[in-house]
Amino acid sequence: MAMESSVLSTCNATHNVTFFYNLVGKEISVRWSSRDYLVIGLGLTVCSIVVLANLLVMAAIFINRRFHFPIYYLLGNMAAADLFAGMAYANLMLNTGPWTRTLTKEQWYIRAALIDISLTASVANLLAVAVERHQTIMAMQLHSNMSKRRVVLLIVCIWAISIIMGLVPSTFWNCECNLDDCSTITPLYSRRFLVFWAILNLLVFFIMVAVYTRIFLHVRYQSRYAAQHSSELRHSQTVVNLMKTISIVLGAFVICWTPGLLTLLLDGLLGKASHANAYEKFCLVIAECNSLVNPIIYSLRDDEMRRTFKWILCCLCRRRDQRRRGPIEIDSLPEDCEQKLEDKNSSVKEDRWTIGV
Repeated sequence: MAMESSVLSTCNATHNVTFFYNLVGKEISVRWSSRDYLVIGLGLTVCSIVVLANLLVMAAIFINRRFHFPIYYLLGNMAAADLFAGMAYANLMLNTGPWTRTLTKEQWYIRAALIDISLTASVANLLAVAVERHQTIMAMQLHSNMSKRRVVLLIVCIWAISIIMGLVPSTFWNCECNLDDCSTITPLYSRRFLVFWAILNLLVFFIMVAVYTRIFLHVRYQSRYAAQHSSELRHSQTVVNLMKTISIVLGAFVICWTPGLLTLLLDGLLGKASHANAYEKFCLVIAECNSLVNPIIYSLRDDEMRRTFKWILCCLCRRRDQRRRGPIEIDSLPEDCEQKLEDKNSSVKEDRWTIGV
């Protein structure tokens, strides 16, 4: 027993991925089954849709000047994180099943790190949006006065933090030097890291929910005041609509990712006793769907975003997707698309050009 304990406490750099899977009892398929082909086929299809849908969101924000505000730049960066997630899941689909046996440890760490980076980027973006909305709405403004340089710096910091967090398990916080600490879901990860990772993200979720609750209470109070002043009622309603859209995005994210984080937490705390592998794939599918939810929310909640989507798709169908050097106004869009986009509210102030009811 003493000799076995000493072996387990030393680093096992020479062991391959299959060794760690066998250690924790996680099965790797030997042959391809019809179920594997179905899962990979559906997974790659969803990933393709996720990438294209979020490219559409990013293009809409770039094209339409009415989205050139800090809040939309952050939402565009969130779309970039979802696009990255779609690529990460596609990479997972192409390196799963029997293919897992062929992976080196470096390739396995990269596969897992890509998903970690996408999650961190999404969480950090949502937190940045929550802080931006809190500061802006508490100052009774619709859009932040943050300069573009600061927004770019914030986005760079978000991705830098995300990459660092994604590299932590592969650099030093893994179970290669302590086999008793190996996770059953991610066999090369340390269970202690999973506990830290899950609690950190769940804590951020609670903070964001608290921030948005405070904002809603403030907006609700201001709306009652604005109801007595017709000149401020329109602005207040626009703020409420914008907050509703962002809150739906936050709610969808929390709903889709909380099961997976709780699964990781249970795996980190209980190990094999948690039986986390039984519902791991279910949680992964829900998390993947979240990357597809945001474009759907924008198209349903935001009239201006929906009109921009239609224009882009219209021009793509007509094969007239011209390269433009700079952003354009929706009102100057070409009239030769299938349906001319008319600005029905051109006489309304700019603060109404953001969110439709």
